Amino acid sequence: MTNEELILEKLAAIEARLEGVSRVEQQLAAFAGPWENLRDLGRDLSLLTEPAVQKLTDELVEVESGFQLEDCFVLLKRLLPSLKYLTWSLEQLENLVDWWADMEPLLKLAVPKLIDYLDNLEQKGIFRINGAVLEMYGKIATRYDAADIAAMGDGFVRMHGLVQKLSNPELIQFLEKLVDLPLNLHLEEAKPAGPVGLLWRMRSKECRQGLGVLVELTKALGQLQPAPGSI
Repeated sequence: MTNEELILEKLAAIEARLEGVSRVEQQLAAFAGPWENLRDLGRDLSLLTEPAVQKLTDELVEVESGFQLEDCFVLLKRLLPSLKYLTWSLEQLENLVDWWADMEPLLKLAVPKLIDYLDNLEQKGIFRINGAVLEMYGKIATRYDAADIAAMGDGFVRMHGLVQKLSNPELIQFLEKLVDLPLNLHLEEAKPAGPVGLLWRMRSKECRQGLGVLVELTKALGQLQPAPGSI
C-alpha cells in the first residue's frame, strides 16, 4: 500500500470519528434543550418564591389571632363523623333534583291554568269582595270587644238555623202567597161596613175562608206565649 493510500485511509477514519462526535453533540444538544428550559423555569420560580413566601407570611400574620393550626384538627374531627350526614344530604339533593325534573312539566301546565283561574276570579270581583269583607271585619274588631263578637257569632249561628228553616218549600210557598196578597187587593173598592154589613159580607165564601185562615194563624200565634216556669 502506498503512502497516499495510507493517508487517505487515515483521513477517512478521522472523518468517521468526527461524524460520530457530531452525532453525539446533536444528541447532547437534544437533551440540553429541555434542561435549559427547566433551568430557566427554576430561575423564574426562584425569583417568584421570595415574594410569594413574603405575601403568604403577611396573610398568615393577619389571621394568626383568629386561627390556629389546632382548629384544622378540630374541624377534621368534626367533619369525619359527619360524612354520613353529608352523604345523606347529597342523596336527598339528588332526589330533589329528580323530583323537580318530574314536577317541572306539570308546573308548566298547571301554572298557566292557575293564572287563568285567578284572573277569572279577579274579573268577577272576588278579590275585591274579600277585601271589603276583611275591611268590614277590621271595623267590627275596632268597635266591639271579644265578648261582643262572640255574642254576634252565636247570633250568626242562630241566623243560619233560621235561614235553614226558610229553605222549607212549604214555608217558601206560604211567604210567596203572603207577599202576593197586597198585589191582589183593590183598596179603591173598599166600603165602610158596620156590624150588620160585616155579617152580610160574611156570607161570601172568600170571607169565610179568610176567617178560617185567621183562626189558624191566631192559634199558631198562641205558641209565642212562653210556657209558665220557662222564664
